[in-house]
Amino acid sequence: TFAYTTALNYLLRKNSLQRMQVGDTSTVFWAEKPSDFETAIVDVFGEPSKDDPDKNTRAVASLYDSIHGGLLTSKEGQIRFYVLGLAPNAARIAIRFWQVATVAELAQRIRQHFDDVAIVHGDRQLPHLPLFRLLVATATQGKADNIPPNIAGETMRSILSGQPYPHSLLSAAVRRNRAEQEVTYSRAALIKACINRLTRYQNRETQNPDFQNSDSQNLGSQRTETMEELKVALDENNSNIGYRLGRLFAVLEKTQEEANPGINATIRDRYYGGASSTPVSVFSTLLKLKNHHISKLDNKGRATNLEKLIGQIMEEIIDFPPNLSMPDQGRFAIGYYHQRQDFFKKKPQTTTDTTQGETA
Repeated sequence: TFAYTTALNYLLRKNSLQRMQVGDTSTVFWAEKPSDFETAIVDVFGEPSKDDPDKNTRAVASLYDSIHGGLLTSKEGQIRFYVLGLAPNAARIAIRFWQVATVAELAQRIRQHFDDVAIVHGDRQLPHLPLFRLLVATATQGKADNIPPNIAGETMRSILSGQPYPHSLLSAAVRRNRAEQEVTYSRAALIKACINRLTRYQNRETQNPDFQNSDSQNLGSQRTETMEELKVALDENNSNIGYRLGRLFAVLEKTQEEANPGINATIRDRYYGGASSTPVSVFSTLLKLKNHHISKLDNKGRATNLEKLIGQIMEEIIDFPPNLSMPDQGRFAIGYYHQRQDFFKKKPQTTTDTTQGETA
């Protein structure tokens, strides 16, 4: 017992390179033999310091390079690796999770996590979001102290085991979108990751009835068809009702912005919550407002193009549903975010769409 306690205290020591604190969970790592992977994980998941803001980006890039360079089949890749998650529980320390895997297995799972959270973003934003940044995006006022209890440990366990992210993570991100009337880069990345991992597991269940996973059953209804995963950027072929409605909402907001340059508040500030959860209660009003906004556009070519885009999006919308499931509320957020990001891209001018009135 003394040896175990001594080893754990060593791993938990201040400034330990094999310890990471996220939310209420302390995670420690060690390998059965010396491995660079022991300290690399902290750099991969940790919040970069102000002195070295690119540290996380370099660490993730190094992870991808190692995998491409043969880590998965190398001797180091076969080294057994141990991960222990700890959290305070009254006057004691409770074990949140315990993972044993090879370096290669963990490297693949961590890469999958970063593939899952990858989403289109601004040029000045971090290409790889640290876990802390993702989790704090679900917290009230964006404060670390307000990260929902247990969510950090459950999320880390999901990443390291390759299992679906906790249901509470998707719910927390969707709730913050509604509360703040905004879909941020961090929350969009998190929602995409949750939905794609859920979709992947549900598709396995559809294709293999013997495959069971409790998390995926909790997050969606039983299906007999497979579903596509969300793309990194705008997917005009995605016909999911939540995704389509999110795109539509983004175009309606863009129309309002161009009709009223310099406007302080848009339909997002008043209607995002209703549009993303109970569409039938909101969209008829929004479409009437759209007609008013279109009529105010001086650039008639631009007005025509916006109307055409709205028509294309609505082609597969038969009617506005009374409510959206939690996963589809997440898809609404991604559709909205993708469409907004697409507006910000520089595009070649057309003969009917001049720069007059264009703000994207």
